[in-house]
Amino acid sequence: MMKNLKNYLSLLLLLVVWSASAQSVVLNPKREFRGVWIQTVNGQFRGVPTDTIKYRLIRQLDVLQKAGFNAIIFQVRPEADALYNSKIEPWSLFLTGVQGKVPQPYWDPMQFMIDACHERGMEFHAWINPYRVKTTLGHQLASNHIYYKHPEWFLTYGDQMFFNPGLPACRNYIYKVISDIVSRYDVDAIHMDDYFYPYPVSGKVLDDAIAYARYGKAFQNENDWRRANVDSLIEGIHNTVRKLKPWVKFGVSPFGIYRNQRTDPLGSRTKGLQCYDDLYADVLLWERKGWIDYNIPQLYWQIGHPVADYATLIDWWAKHTEGCPLFIGQSVMNTIEFADPENPSINQLPRKMALERAYQTIGGSCQWYAQVVEDNVGHYRDALTQTYFKYPAIVPAFRFMDKKSPKKVKKLKDVWTSDGLMLFWAAPKAKTEMDKAVQYVVYRFANHEHVDLDDPSHIVKITNMTSCKLPYQDGKTKYRYIVTSLDRLHNESKVVSEKVKL
Repeated sequence: MMKNLKNYLSLLLLLVVWSASAQSVVLNPKREFRGVWIQTVNGQFRGVPTDTIKYRLIRQLDVLQKAGFNAIIFQVRPEADALYNSKIEPWSLFLTGVQGKVPQPYWDPMQFMIDACHERGMEFHAWINPYRVKTTLGHQLASNHIYYKHPEWFLTYGDQMFFNPGLPACRNYIYKVISDIVSRYDVDAIHMDDYFYPYPVSGKVLDDAIAYARYGKAFQNENDWRRANVDSLIEGIHNTVRKLKPWVKFGVSPFGIYRNQRTDPLGSRTKGLQCYDDLYADVLLWERKGWIDYNIPQLYWQIGHPVADYATLIDWWAKHTEGCPLFIGQSVMNTIEFADPENPSINQLPRKMALERAYQTIGGSCQWYAQVVEDNVGHYRDALTQTYFKYPAIVPAFRFMDKKSPKKVKKLKDVWTSDGLMLFWAAPKAKTEMDKAVQYVVYRFANHEHVDLDDPSHIVKITNMTSCKLPYQDGKTKYRYIVTSLDRLHNESKVVSEKVKL
């Protein structure tokens, strides 16, 4: 069986790279989630001057945009504190160096990133850590931290502090925080990573017995109760977001193993820590219930890993989407540090990308993490730019949230300006926010060329502007330009075209 699988993967990879036409179809889908995580808990901005942080972020976004990325997942709440102007929680230690200290000169990192991402045609996903309060007990909490008002809400475990997931009051507080973010900021999504109940620490016991005695009477055991607590949080976040802004997505990025086959016959052929049993995260239930809008399991291992083989896991998740959009969490460093098992002269990126795009249920990927992509470690970014992200991609449409397309653009025309020949159009009318056009796709075709909007090589630009500069030369060659509009959930309108001599 394994030998046949390896032969199949080898054949698949050969087919993928066989010809330029194959690359156009297989390697460059028109719709694909191309995300990347920007973490703040690593302290990269801690105490750094505001202008320096802004410069680094803009430089990073420019590099990522040029490389073909269309979504940024930015960490805004690492320790029940905020990298934004929160009305509820203190300014983050990971921004100013002291929790509660207002940044000087004043700025709002989340608003800054939302504006910068949208200007570049990228989604902004606000990444929060719901339960974590201290990454290490040595961190000092600000005097206005919720801990001092309700110390009974919190648990210490190992060298960290957490909200007690078993207390309804904690869940209600987290909903309040998310409501504040969604209502005041133009985020495209709320995102949570793999930190649900804390990762097990050898020799340590999570002391939530009092909460279990009070709230767990309906459950046969503590494990089922803990899972139900996380289920309630996920459902509550989903409902909170939907009620406020039905176009904002809610996604999670869980640990890469749901359950091992030795625990559950339906699990994967792996041997590692388990989401369901160790972190109390029943991701498949959330998918079935429609409580999450996308899933990005962290498949940070290499193909051939003895405990958690990447090929085994991507196959398992692809077959267990329960209808929920699935993107793959990729580790840049892991991918470039291990050789392709069938071709030791290259790293594993080609084979991983071939696997990812072989499954119809997989709609893209997210890279961990932005800095190593920017630094082009192992020429990883070069490979994305030149091959896998060669052409622009539109984020997949979330049609289960909204399947109505926006109206087409109006008054498309080319106009000479002081900046050269420009293509202008007007935004279509919209009755509701869900119908509103927020981006536009500009395509170009030769004069008599067949118009195929599914071919991303014809995409000139994906923009939130209502204009596009044209590459005028001598005015002797005819082209057909097509412009479509996209709504907040990436539904695409009908076309409007204009013939232009360049």
